[in-house]
Amino acid sequence: MSIILTLLASSTALPADTVVGRWQTESRHGVVEITRCGQSICGALISSDGIKANPELRDEKNKTAALRGRPLRGLQILQGFTWKSGSWSGGSIYNAEDGGTYSATVTLADRDHLRLKGCIVWPLCKTQTWTRLR
Repeated sequence: MSIILTLLASSTALPADTVVGRWQTESRHGVVEITRCGQSICGALISSDGIKANPELRDEKNKTAALRGRPLRGLQILQGFTWKSGSWSGGSIYNAEDGGTYSATVTLADRDHLRLKGCIVWPLCKTQTWTRLR
């Protein structure tokens, strides 16, 4: 009986707000701060290897020429998500490394890890696991 209760407890979805906080990305020591934006979530790039080396680093690889002068520090890179079936989906992620914006889904693996899947078009997707910073 206790095994069944343990399994049920571990399979319970975490609340939508559990994603709020600072997260370490898999690449370039990026730090993204996820906050609530109305009914959605959004995420801003707080730090990275590039920003540490040059705090004035600009969005030089943006595909839109008019946006190439904006600072990377504080840039909103996650937006437009809807909470559905235990994950944040239907949103987008901006990748400053290549200047592209991709469809994205954010799913909590547990309280300290989230999986962010970015897709050019399905099935051309890449998933990263981000770790909560405390």
